Amino acid sequence: MNRQVPVQDSPSAATIGESAYARIRSDIVLGVLLPGQRLRLEKLKSEYGASISTLREILNRLSSEFLVVAEGQRGFEVAPVSVEHLKEVSSLRLLLESHALEQSFAAGDVEWEARVVSAHHKLAEMERRMHGGDRSQTALWKRYDWEFHQTLISACGSGVLMDTHAAVFDQYLRYQLLALSFRGEIAAEEHVQLREAALECDSAKAREVLEKHIQGGVEHAMAAGRIG
Repeated sequence: MNRQVPVQDSPSAATIGESAYARIRSDIVLGVLLPGQRLRLEKLKSEYGASISTLREILNRLSSEFLVVAEGQRGFEVAPVSVEHLKEVSSLRLLLESHALEQSFAAGDVEWEARVVSAHHKLAEMERRMHGGDRSQTALWKRYDWEFHQTLISACGSGVLMDTHAAVFDQYLRYQLLALSFRGEIAAEEHVQLREAALECDSAKAREVLEKHIQGGVEHAMAAGRIG
């Protein structure tokens, strides 16, 4: 009888590939891999532990997500950033998130409300630390920001909408992290207002706050002067 080897003892190529994809994608979003940086396959192979062929597949996948640019025979580089692209991403995020909020507020139950409160609690605590000058966990702060906004729309009933919003939010998040953009008490108060709108099922109020929240983030990122 053939003995099957446990996955943890012998990781499959698919498992290695998914892990490398997640790590490279995260490093682009978090700004570890900088805009315009050449992505040399041999270097990526040693850093992420995936084969050259797997890395090509990963970079082509990231190219379809607009996080990497394929340059034909020249290889790949991290997608550049621009003020114009930030504005486009922000407008698309507002459109998707506003629609998803309305659907989610209409369908949300008490379990969804509990998830919203819990997600906001984690974000508020991290914002409190950031406001106090602790910038050692910037990535965790933005992760909780992402989780809060995803939780707000999690009752929308559409996996496609959730996935599309997540991809666009990551594009927006990339700009926020590149600009080291933290708006302090203003953004924290807007998150409180979004939580309250969710618990009151007030989608009109949520859209108004969200538009101010996203536009404020754009203006703050641009003012930081780190986006070409």
